Formats: sequence, C-alpha cells, structure tokens
Amino acid sequence: MTAYIARRLLASVPTLVLISMVVFGILALAPGDPLGQLAANPDVPPEVRLNIRHQLGLDEPVPIRYMKWASAFARGNWGYSFGSHMEASRLILQRLPTDLWVVGAAYLVAVLLAIPIGVLSAVKQYSLFDQVSTTLAFIGFSLPTFFTGVLLIIIFSVRLHWLPFIFNVQVTDPVGMLKQAVMPVAVLALFQSAGLMRFVRSSMLDNVSQDYVRTARAKGVREGVVIIRHVLRNGLIPVVTLLALGLPAVFTGAVVTEQIFRVPGIGSLLIAGIQNNDTPVVMAITFLYAILVVFFNLVADVIYGLLDPRIKYG
Repeated sequence: MTAYIARRLLASVPTLVLISMVVFGILALAPGDPLGQLAANPDVPPEVRLNIRHQLGLDEPVPIRYMKWASAFARGNWGYSFGSHMEASRLILQRLPTDLWVVGAAYLVAVLLAIPIGVLSAVKQYSLFDQVSTTLAFIGFSLPTFFTGVLLIIIFSVRLHWLPFIFNVQVTDPVGMLKQAVMPVAVLALFQSAGLMRFVRSSMLDNVSQDYVRTARAKGVREGVVIIRHVLRNGLIPVVTLLALGLPAVFTGAVVTEQIFRVPGIGSLLIAGIQNNDTPVVMAITFLYAILVVFFNLVADVIYGLLDPRIKYG
C-alpha cells in the first residue's frame, strides 16, 4: 500500500505541473490588464504605471513569469493579490471558514439524504417511494442552482420575510448564522443529493441481482444484513469516486450559489479575481482545486481496498 501511494504521488507531479502551465497560459493570454483601472486614471503618470508593471513582473515574458510563480509556489509563497496587495493564501484562509460552514454543511446534508434514500429506492424498486424519490431527484438536478436560489429568495425573503437573502459574516448569533445559511445550504444540498441519490440507486440495483446476494439469501441471512453488509458495501465502491470528486468543492466554494446569496466564500473570490485579472489569486484557487482533486482521488482508491478486500495494490 505504501509503495502504491508513493507511486501515485510521484505520478501526480507531472499532472499538476501540466495543469498549472495550462491555467497560467490561459490567464496570461486572456484579454484585460490587472492595472487597467490604474491606466485609465489620468492622474497617474505613464512612468509610474511602467514602474508598477516592472515591480509586479508584468513586463516579462510569460514563460519567465510562470517559472517565477512555480518556484515561489514550491516554497510556499502563493503570490500577492494585485488588487488588495495581500497574500493569496491569506485571502483564501480568510474565506475558508465560510465555505466550510455553508458548502460543507450542504455536502454533508446531501450525503446523509442521498445514500439512505438511494438504498431504499433500490430495495423498493418500482414502489411508490421509488417513484416519488426518483421524480424529486429528476427535478432536483434538472433545476439549476441560480433558479432555485432566486426562487427561495422570492418566497422566504421577499414574500414571507423569514430569512435574510444576503449572507453577513458579521453575524455571530447562532440563530442568525443558521437562518442566513438555510437557503444556500438547501440550494446546494438539493442539487448535490439529487444526482448522488440516482447514482446510489443505480449502483445498488447493479449489485442486488448478483449471485452472491442470492447465495446469502439462500443461506437464510436476514434481508437487512444482506442489504447492509453485502449489497451496500459493494454498491458504495463506485459511489466513493463521486463523493471524492465532490469534496474539493467544499474547500474551494460554490461559484454560482455564492454569487446569488452574496456568500463571501472562495468561489466569489475566484469570480472577483477573474474579473480583475488578478492572476495570483486565480492561480492559487484553481491550483488548490487541482491538488485537492488529485489527493481525494488517491483517498478514494485507498477506500476501495477497505470496502472490497479483493482489491490488491501492486
């Protein structure tokens, strides 16, 4: 196992390097200038603007800028924001607790809802419960988050005045924090649980008709034990991949939902960085997401071996 993990980590290095090169190149070639507002100010002399560009390294060739960024990132320096003049890592850490609270809670709710509903829907195939849950799941992942977000705002904020429609990080009261998180959590949980529930149901149905299930039942094993210890354990193997791919979003934010509810998370920071051509911030967030995807894919592969002892790592 240790040798396998070491090989996977070594193999991930060129992948991450290639991702960083592609993202950096796209940002460098994208239209716009991080000093565009400064250039539009007639009170700033041209020589001052040129000096600022030189200090930020924006007058150097793209390959040189990338090498400087990569070497600094390897030393733990994620760069400084062009707009706020703060460390990109510090900006991310400031917004991380909000994402863990909102996006993390939504992901946890989605998992806690999707897995039992998907299991029951597969066990009670074609029943009324299966038909209702399947219909709700189709509705859930068919409606985009910006539509359900605006709909909840109209109902619970504009009409009923029950919940605030703008997220305020200054709120420290537990009740107030819960009230302002209800709608963004509900929007994200509805969308995530819908797709995950259908995936769990499909995976369970693939295993419930296997020979080992019929053998267990023929031996007189109770139905609950058959479902939980045999069908569910094997059915979760492909589900683990989906869960692992969803976890990086907990740390990097939900872009659309954060914009709707004005949640000051990492997703909104990414949008602001793209709009302002803030390359260090955008690179830090996108590369962090790439690292998390690689890491959680490795975690998923390790969990495979725990769920199915037949899987061996050579």
